[in-house]
Amino acid sequence: MDLPLAPAPPAPHDVLQAASRLKGLVHRTPVLRSSTADELHNAQFFFKCENLQRTGSFKFRGAFNTLAQFTDEQRERGVITFSAGNHAQAIALAARLLDMPALVLMPNTALASKMAAARDYGAQVLTYDPLSEDRQAICQRLALERGMTLVPPAEHAQVIAGQGTAALELLEEVPRLDCLLVAVGGGGLLAGTLLAVQAAKAACRVYGVEPQSANDAQQSLRAGHIVQIPLPRSTIADGAQAQALGPQTFSIIRAEAEDIVTASDPDMVQAIRFFAERMKLVIEPTGALAYAAVGKAPGLDLRGLRVGVILSGGNVDLPRYARFLAD
Repeated sequence: MDLPLAPAPPAPHDVLQAASRLKGLVHRTPVLRSSTADELHNAQFFFKCENLQRTGSFKFRGAFNTLAQFTDEQRERGVITFSAGNHAQAIALAARLLDMPALVLMPNTALASKMAAARDYGAQVLTYDPLSEDRQAICQRLALERGMTLVPPAEHAQVIAGQGTAALELLEEVPRLDCLLVAVGGGGLLAGTLLAVQAAKAACRVYGVEPQSANDAQQSLRAGHIVQIPLPRSTIADGAQAQALGPQTFSIIRAEAEDIVTASDPDMVQAIRFFAERMKLVIEPTGALAYAAVGKAPGLDLRGLRVGVILSGGNVDLPRYARFLAD
């Protein structure tokens, strides 16, 4: 049983409504500064630390905003989703807080720590082989069999609206930003951020940042239509291993984004080290994506600007994190 989408695509007012719905339930994460980053790039940076959000990423915003609007019947039957990790954890905790069953389908290549966290939050976890099985088909079959509501990680109006509340908070705290940098996986955070900028009536350019080897959104923006790529396995940014944007996210991104640029894996590792050494923050590779492009991506000239950066998550296996710091 699918949760009906809003009759129209998500709009700026949906982000404002989500912010009201989430008040007191999500952490209003801090906005941190770094004089080192400012001096390195001759700009002023404002880091929105969603790595300190509940479940360790921005994903809790969209998950709770969506599940909170379930009918009584939907709550009784529960929620199902597919995710490599952060959305799975977010759905699991939101479902527990709202007293409903949750089933998450995760790739058998997902980080062990993310699987464990989803289980610890109370979800049933099933795995699939991303090379030979279709996650959406499996979820749709299970949803029909169990009467559960399918909530995808990005392509859902209320998920998008909830994700936008991170940028809305940042713009409330730092109202005169020149631009915002946002990681892109499924596109929910970028689409929500673009709506938040409209809701705040901010004169702020928004750039998405993707891994170089998983740049389906960049290709789509350049082509003017959705481009699907083979499953990207070569990037360390496991939260951005998407194959294609959905129609809702693409429509918003195409209309409103300034551009989408890319960052390499070595750039992400360098950013992870910077946050650990200079700001004492644990950031996962996808969470570091937005900053990893600074000073590296062609056409991204930030000199003299006030720049917001959403650090989207901090869920990383400790042995893997140690390798990033040691390399």
